[in-house]
Amino acid sequence: MGNPRYIKVAEQIKVIVADMLERRIKDPRLGFVTITDVRLTGDGREATVFYTVMPTSPENAAQEVAGTAAALRSATGLIRSTVGKQLGMKFTPTIQFALDAVPESAAEIEALLAKARQSDADVAAQAAQASHAGEADPYRKRENEEGDAG
Repeated sequence: MGNPRYIKVAEQIKVIVADMLERRIKDPRLGFVTITDVRLTGDGREATVFYTVMPTSPENAAQEVAGTAAALRSATGLIRSTVGKQLGMKFTPTIQFALDAVPESAAEIEALLAKARQSDADVAAQAAQASHAGEADPYRKRENEEGDAG
């Protein structure tokens, strides 16, 4: 858990950057970007802005991600100066953009869960068709249980 002030500043930076990308940055390389998180160092000097890119087609995904990364790098100075003006802080943190790996991780987890569900369904299907290895009732019973009153 970090400094509560820096947590609030990180949220403000997230809003400012998202607003700038939506309204002010007109780079044609910039794809459909979502700012997912902003993390400040303990001293508040460096901010890492995590983002995801929604590709328009799966074939162009890598190209769009690379273009968006280049567009964000070129706009970093303008974004930092705007963040500094709007926050009014004594020292404006340096801004670094990082591609968020959450969507890829989520896709991998979903694939693993689907594989596990299929495996469970296969085991359940085999169990439904299975029969006991020995007798249906494996317990010994006395031949004459009528006279046994206990």
